[in-house]
Amino acid sequence: MKKLLATFILVIAFLAMKAEPSDSLQKANEYYVDNEFAKAVEMYENILDKGYESAALYFNLGNAHYKNGNLTSAILNYERAKLLAPNDEDIQFNLDLANQFVVDKIEPLPRPFFLKWWHNLINMNTTNGWALISIAAFIFTLVFAAVYVFSRSTGLKKLGFAIAVIFLIGSLVTFGFSGVQKMKIIHRDHAIILSPTVTVKASPAESGTPLFVIHEGLKVEITEELGNWYEIKLADGNTGWLEKSTLEKI
Repeated sequence: MKKLLATFILVIAFLAMKAEPSDSLQKANEYYVDNEFAKAVEMYENILDKGYESAALYFNLGNAHYKNGNLTSAILNYERAKLLAPNDEDIQFNLDLANQFVVDKIEPLPRPFFLKWWHNLINMNTTNGWALISIAAFIFTLVFAAVYVFSRSTGLKKLGFAIAVIFLIGSLVTFGFSGVQKMKIIHRDHAIILSPTVTVKASPAESGTPLFVIHEGLKVEITEELGNWYEIKLADGNTGWLEKSTLEKI
């Protein structure tokens, strides 16, 4: 009886913990609807501080920052939302809208068409989405492998083997896509400039030679880390060093 009661208490506690983000999210959304954007931002960030993360949460936080006039934080959170849901059109639309106010207009280096196609293909789904497709394809692999093994018809054996191979390849490819998307989330090698104006240096030191100036809201790639400095790369290929305090990882 005591064990049953203890289990019951644990289940209730677990359900309460699971319900808390939902209640907090609803309250944050109410603040947003009531145009109390600062309170909405605080509530959304409290949810994130508790370890909950989703594309929708970052998207809502980005919207609250945008409405509150903090465009740089809006861009940062839209980018985080896009990282979790790379093919979401609403996130991309709002991100493009916020990026119109960024001072620096960097023209990206041209990329071969096949790299663009490959990048767009991988971004058609999230890491979980590709993983589910991979699992489904593997199940079909087993089904048609069974057809090959147990069928008495030579024609069915050949057909089962061919389809099993196709689904196996599909399972491995989509598993790889899932891994690529997962690595993006884990490594987070891009950042948003937070300081209004920063000077990129040729070396990781205050005495480093100034190279060029960039402004808040700009997205950069982090290529190396040394002490309190990041080596960053712009979309046009220019590189240099910035202090960590001037930017925040996506």
